Amino acid sequence: MKKTVLRMMNEAVEKYGDYPYLANKTDEGWDKIGFAGTRDRAVKIARALVNRGYEKGDAFSIISEGRSEWVISELSVIMLGGVSVPLSLKLLTEEIPFRVNHSESKVIFFSHITLSKVLEARESFDGELLFVYYDDDDKISRLEEVEGLERGKNLVTYRDLLEEGSHADEETIRTLEKLMDDAAEDDVITICYTSGTTGNPKGIMLTHLNYWANCQGGLDVARLPERISTLVILPIDHSFAHTVALYAAYLIGLTLYFVDARGGASSILRNIPANLQETDPYFILTVPAITGNFMKKMKSGVMAKGGFIASLFEKGLKAGIEYHGNGFEPKKRHVKGMWAYRLSNILIYPKLRAVFGKNFHFSIGGGALLDVNQQEFFNAIGAPVYQGYGLSEATPIISTNAAYRHKFGSSGNVLPNIELKIIKGDGQEASVGEKGEIVIRGENVMKGYLKNEEATRETVRNGWLYTGDLGYMDEDDFLQVTGRAKALLISRDGEKYSPEEIEETIISTQDLVAQVMLYCDHSNYTTCLLTVDPMTVRSLKVSSPEELLEKIWEKLNAWQADGSSRFPSLWTPSTFQLITEPFSEQNKMINSTMKMVRYKITETYQDRIDFMYSDLGKVHINEPNINAAREILK
Repeated sequence: MKKTVLRMMNEAVEKYGDYPYLANKTDEGWDKIGFAGTRDRAVKIARALVNRGYEKGDAFSIISEGRSEWVISELSVIMLGGVSVPLSLKLLTEEIPFRVNHSESKVIFFSHITLSKVLEARESFDGELLFVYYDDDDKISRLEEVEGLERGKNLVTYRDLLEEGSHADEETIRTLEKLMDDAAEDDVITICYTSGTTGNPKGIMLTHLNYWANCQGGLDVARLPERISTLVILPIDHSFAHTVALYAAYLIGLTLYFVDARGGASSILRNIPANLQETDPYFILTVPAITGNFMKKMKSGVMAKGGFIASLFEKGLKAGIEYHGNGFEPKKRHVKGMWAYRLSNILIYPKLRAVFGKNFHFSIGGGALLDVNQQEFFNAIGAPVYQGYGLSEATPIISTNAAYRHKFGSSGNVLPNIELKIIKGDGQEASVGEKGEIVIRGENVMKGYLKNEEATRETVRNGWLYTGDLGYMDEDDFLQVTGRAKALLISRDGEKYSPEEIEETIISTQDLVAQVMLYCDHSNYTTCLLTVDPMTVRSLKVSSPEELLEKIWEKLNAWQADGSSRFPSLWTPSTFQLITEPFSEQNKMINSTMKMVRYKITETYQDRIDFMYSDLGKVHINEPNINAAREILK
């Protein structure tokens, strides 16, 4: 039997039938569609697309909030042998055309939330696309009258396609059946684009087998029961949500509730608390930014009560964290203040846990490294968050903690169907406890990067995926991820961005900054380390360290005035630390190809980096910078 997503779907229909798979929020409540109903609708959409001439290998972009129509659209694309190109809701308008054009998409699915972006990007699309609008509202008239799209020709609604597919002729029906029967394990079914510098993100090609293997391996570790539910909080364009929600659902009969986004993208976060109460999920997928916000509100809410409750909460939490330890080693028998922890578990913690609904067991953290303080807090109150690790090129799960086996601060155990080794800088395999690059092999490793053989050869060598992440295996067989070897910025919620183009733009557009390394490791703003050109410093004839720092700040931001260099503000430096010693081959901060050795620079100046994320370091006039400037001006 072929290991395909279509087989997983068909087996789910046989096993779970009309048991709810997808659920959208409506004015009347939650509109649920069973596994069988989902397949039926996907077949109709697929028939309509086949009837319109779309074929195996064609690409279809999807840019929308999470909703049932999104999942059904992608499933219909897979049925006809097409390739789904999931696009992030957060993309800037100017970032959309490259992905649509590079993937050679022939169709784009979109909703009222993404309509404006799609229309603004339309003039930059190559060729004539079919525009499929998910919603039944009066905006369809604007698309016809103002945008010049022709209903039925290059513009249809989701319901239009359902109707067309319901009346498909026998030839179309037979054609689709053959396309489904011919699906191969190695067929690419999604192209997930990395976040990168404008114009050159990489398209990660993932196959039927990739998703099959990662779903099976992930569930082997997670050990989830059948017929449970989750509230889908994370964007479903990412492979993490694809694997753990969309496709793993076929194996365990998981019901997916999508956060109510009818009020627009800004309403998604706002609606999470109410939707949790309405859906009572067994677990949720989350990122540190979301759990961190919950933790902050929980703590402030309890402390605002003051008096006995606030005091009890503080003492109980401290005792609970000490009692549970790292979650792996045996719990401590004698802990000071255990009475406060036990009493808190009666008076306080149940109310905090109730935020997640009546049936909540745990969260799974992905996309960004989870602060150990969050893990300890949520475990102590009885709503644990288990950290996992992965990347899209691995479909994406490589390791995860689970309820029955976990260690806070770690990234969990490696999936049983994945081989993992740690490779040191000299190319040799590391021993337990030794740090190096995380390298993996398995059926979950991507097929490659679309139209980028060079990057594919660099990343996948002899079947081994070189992740660009640094880490080690500890004595208890837990993976510890310690940092990144690759040049990627990572935001607080796990978004990734390549810094080289910004760095090159800063250096090339002015002469004072000689070298610059951007830094953002799961933070909400980007910083940088920089060196200055001595000749330019002398030519400025500054009279004080503070004056030099002001000149650097002016020059550091001057490049942004160039209209041709447009970068999202999240990735441009908010502050800097001035380094007196240039990065060089001699101090091993520059390699033989004259590229910065980022992890070496980071290790050397970790204290300066940490300082930039403190209150004093957020401004560029600060003591370390003044001292560095004074030394340079000697």
